[in-house]
Amino acid sequence: MREATAFTTDINRIREHIVELTRVPRPCHSAELESCRQYVTQLLKESGWVVERHEWSEVNDHGELNFGESLTGINLVATRPTSDAASGVRKALPRLCVGAHLDSRPDTPGADDNASAVATLLEIARLLGEGFPADVQLELELVAFDLEENGMLGGREHARLAREAGTDLRGMISLEMLGYCDHRSNSQQLPRNLVGLYPDTGDFIAIIGNQNSTELIEVARQGMATVDELPVETLQVPENGTLLQATRLSDHSPFWDAGFPALMITDTSFLRNPHYHQATDTLETLDFEFLHAVAEGCVRAVRHLLITGLPESSETHHF
Repeated sequence: MREATAFTTDINRIREHIVELTRVPRPCHSAELESCRQYVTQLLKESGWVVERHEWSEVNDHGELNFGESLTGINLVATRPTSDAASGVRKALPRLCVGAHLDSRPDTPGADDNASAVATLLEIARLLGEGFPADVQLELELVAFDLEENGMLGGREHARLAREAGTDLRGMISLEMLGYCDHRSNSQQLPRNLVGLYPDTGDFIAIIGNQNSTELIEVARQGMATVDELPVETLQVPENGTLLQATRLSDHSPFWDAGFPALMITDTSFLRNPHYHQATDTLETLDFEFLHAVAEGCVRAVRHLLITGLPESSETHHF
């Protein structure tokens, strides 16, 4: 049973975060979304992170919500300076970015999409803020993305900034819907060309990367696989997922397009969860035993990546 794994994550904290984030829908430009930003900012700061509000505006030419409108987004970017223990001097390290979108659709409280992932991000922040691994190989950046529901605009903006700054970004992880599980046979839908290659029971967590993300997928998988009885499946797609559009529906895809290794950790969204983008995506529909295991796996995967490091990909674009 999962009890065999000694978890560091706190399921009661995770539940409390989801309760707070799902009181009402939190679409773009709403007061409710700003309230959630304040909540997330406070908790990140309490965990020892420095939080920057990055605000930008652009015309939405990508997503179906508010298409053609000029939208203003605010990404919350949290960093924790990494210093050498002996000298106290900050080391220049390659970067790992881990993020989850904070916004929801206008007509849903978005418990799985995406409060489950934001709650997990806050646990990553708390646990690594309390006990950052020594001699890390990567600098960690945590991001609460905005305007994901409007076409991954928050991810697109952050990828643009990394590209223009010439950031040595070795990997990006998007946490996208982590809390829905269904142990019944045939509860997992699959794209036609994946039928027979993956389970038809919706009780696993998926790690999905692109052609540039081989090492990132494997190191993340190694970390998540240390959680007892958490089934982990991986998928690597060619051509930045353009042949399988379902794999692009989160903030990792702009990083793929910018040439960075990136992946999505997900419960597979609408391929499993019937409450996707519905008013019924509530706390009561989540499987907290499953979510607890997934959150623990995410913390372990991030810690493993920080310690192990990632090579500079020969396929990564330099700007």
